[in-house]
Amino acid sequence: MIEKFNGIFYFIIFIVHFIGLGVYSYQLIIGNKKFREKFQIDETAATVMRMTGALFLGSVLMAIWILFRPGGVEGTWSFFNIVFVQNLCIFIVNTYSIKIDKTGMKTDSNEGIIAPGIFTILSAILCFGLADKIYI
Repeated sequence: MIEKFNGIFYFIIFIVHFIGLGVYSYQLIIGNKKFREKFQIDETAATVMRMTGALFLGSVLMAIWILFRPGGVEGTWSFFNIVFVQNLCIFIVNTYSIKIDKTGMKTDSNEGIIAPGIFTILSAILCFGLADKIYI
């Protein structure tokens, strides 16, 4: 399995990235109330938050499928590219929302910038490091 990911480094990056997305997916779907309390978000946002969690869940489920499929990551460029673009968009939008616009901000937490920034870097590393396999 590890050889399908060009070695242990990219395999670990893959696992860490998608476990992280899985954690956020869980928090947004199942642990919604606690997540809203943490960031002082009104209960009227629960449905939209769960929808966002469902998008993350879709990526996690695809990652699990890729992890166990016979071909591994071969030919999965569209998945890795869309995950990178989504991470980058979330990072940019959250940076604008938290640092510039500040509409509805009740906490000064930078988690909404740091986490997507880390996910963006991890997904970029995966796109670059697995290029010989995903772009076939």
